[in-house]
Order: sequence, then structure tokens, then C-alpha cells
Amino acid sequence: MVRSLAILNVSSGGLVVFGVSLWSCLVSQLDFWLFVLKTFSTKHIPVNVAAWGTAVHSSDSSNWYAPNALDGLSYTCTHTTTQTDPWWKLDLMKTYSVNRVTINNRLDCCESRINEAEIRIGNNSSDLLSNPVCAVVSTIPAGATYSYSCHEMEGRYVTVNIPGTSKILTLCEVGVYVIFPDNLATGRTVTQSSTYGTWLAQKAIDLNPGLTKSYSACSSTSAQTNPWWRVDLSSVYRVSRVVVTNRIDCCPERINGAEIRIGNSLENNGNNNPICALISSIPAGVSSTYICNNMEGRYVNLIIPGYSRFLTLCEVEVYEEGMMKFSVLGN
Repeated sequence: MVRSLAILNVSSGGLVVFGVSLWSCLVSQLDFWLFVLKTFSTKHIPVNVAAWGTAVHSSDSSNWYAPNALDGLSYTCTHTTTQTDPWWKLDLMKTYSVNRVTINNRLDCCESRINEAEIRIGNNSSDLLSNPVCAVVSTIPAGATYSYSCHEMEGRYVTVNIPGTSKILTLCEVGVYVIFPDNLATGRTVTQSSTYGTWLAQKAIDLNPGLTKSYSACSSTSAQTNPWWRVDLSSVYRVSRVVVTNRIDCCPERINGAEIRIGNSLENNGNNNPICALISSIPAGVSSTYICNNMEGRYVNLIIPGYSRFLTLCEVEVYEEGMMKFSVLGN
């Protein structure tokens, strides 16, 4: 009845003859576009993963260290000594499909030193020049940032090198952009039973696996009975698999015995929903995949039964078989 009245309020003419049917159709269409906007606002956006890794270079000149290219500051730069074939290497800690790489050139002087630098992406950490070339830098004006498309080249290592003798490599900032297109958890609403310090629930879906700094990239509860974490997918999905990344710095055994649960109920904070999988163990820093066989649900929970337990998650990824239905105007 309320929906029929809504149509009457919208029009005093011909639309009213369609009553609830037309209103239902409009709601369905609006619901669809709300879903599309919410989904694509958090997906297909390149994310700079460079700062999630560690950097070294072929030589140090004073305090112009390799990590300076990852600090977000264009006035702190890297600098090798004068040498043959100087290089800078970024270890992303895992393999990514790289969409593009950006380089910021120094502002104060010597901008031509970057000319002919090669950007390489691959999985060989020792023979850097064997990794494929993404792009060759012809020139970058002083203080400018140029972007180089890498067309989803796969690799754990991103290097910048300048072939030749008596060369100096200076980089003021390097960005490495990756697209994460499929993870249902990205951008969703998350909560956990308690929070240890600044280890917020949201950090488990920030795309950063925390392979260099767990404290800044992982979620964690305090020590408690039956700690849990939950993501609201906003709609009901057929979940094909869930990927969980364990912390790398310490305590990998804390994840042992965790249950992954999927369903539509918030009874007991969602912890009574059916079990997808039981986590026996995950090695430190490893991402493990759990097959859920297209279980239907809006809520994905992780819970560790027991006393005085911590639940720490460095990344949770949720992948679908296909969407079941749209949420109804945010309900």
C-alpha cells in the first residue's frame, strides 16, 4: 500500500494505473544502478602498492637512500654513486599485475640524468636485466611526474636501471599501480568484536597484505573469548572462495582454528551462519584460499572459538560465482 501511495504522490495522471507493479519496477531499476555505482566505485581503480614493498639500489650516495622513492615526498630522493649500470629495485613481496609505473624526477638539477632509464618488471631478483622491459624513459622535465603503462605485466620486482658507464640514477618518487577488480570485500562495511590499539577492522580489506609492516596494515582484536571479524557485502552473493592472508612478523599460529562462516543472519553477530571452511594453519605472510562452493550470503565472518584468543587478519578477500540479488535501497 505504501508503494502504491508513493506512485500517487509522484503523478496524478497515467502512471497511477500501473500501481505497485510500476513502483516495483522502478525500485528494481534504482536498486540495480545503486549496486552498479557502489560496486564500480570501489573496483577497477588503480592502487599504488609501491609503499607496501621494500627498496634497495646498487649504491648509496650520502643519505639519498633507496626507500626515499617510496616516502610520498618529492623533495627526498634516491641517489646512486657514479657507476656502470646503476639500478634501483622494489620488492613488492608478492607478484602483482602492474597497470602502470610513475616516476617523479628531481627538481633542483640534473634532470637529464634520468634519460634512457629502463623500467623492468618480473620475478628474477638477482639477474635484474633479465626481467622484461615495461618502458624506456626518454626524458622527464625537472620536478615532473610521468606515467608509463605496463599493460598488466606480472612480477614481484620493479626495477629502474640506466644502461651505460659513469651514470647516476636519482629517483624522487616511484609509484606502482595495480588494479584489484574482483574482490567483493573491497570498500565494504566491516566490524570486529574488539580492537587492539590501531589494528582496525578496516585494515583487513585495505588491499595491503601487510608484508612489511603488519601493525599498519592488519586488523586485530584484543585477547578475548571467541573473537570475530565480519564484512557486510551489502548484497547476497554466491561466494566461490575466500582468501585469508596471515601476519608475517610474528604469531602465525594465532589464526589456527579460525572458522569462515557465510550467510544472511546476524544472529550471534553472524557467527551462527554456515561454515565454509576451518583454518588449520597459515604460514607467516602467506595467503591461503578456501573454497566455499558458491555458498549464498551477505555476511562473511571469521571467528576463533576459545578463551584468550586474538584474531589478526592482514587481508581478507571474497570472490563470487555471481550476484544473487540486489540490496533493497540499502536494507
